[in-house]
Amino acid sequence: QLRLVESGGGLVQSGGSLRLSCAASGFDLGGYAISWFRQAPGKEREEVSCISMSGGSTTYADFVEGRFTISRDKAKKLVYLQMDSLKPEDTGIYSCATKSFVCTGEPVRWGQGTQVTVSS
Repeated sequence: QLRLVESGGGLVQSGGSLRLSCAASGFDLGGYAISWFRQAPGKEREEVSCISMSGGSTTYADFVEGRFTISRDKAKKLVYLQMDSLKPEDTGIYSCATKSFVCTGEPVRWGQGTQVTVSS
């Protein structure tokens, strides 16, 4: 009943853009810091970005710095991940997850994930 739902994934060419959205069902997404993770086949899940509950602090993995932007819309209770200049190595399943109030600690609630595929 309490779940996160990701959307916006798809197939794009290298250099293209996608915007992922994270929404909550059954609870208030605005009460949590939200992180985006991704996992490619045969690889460990890795954190891509995080935004604090207030939206005042953000973090990015080195491999997406300068290309991805995380933001949140409290009125719509959505968190976005704008992905620009996509590379084939960005391919993977992208999931959003709740943390606490800030971008530390472990994620506790996950969405089902959305597939992002970047072709050469």
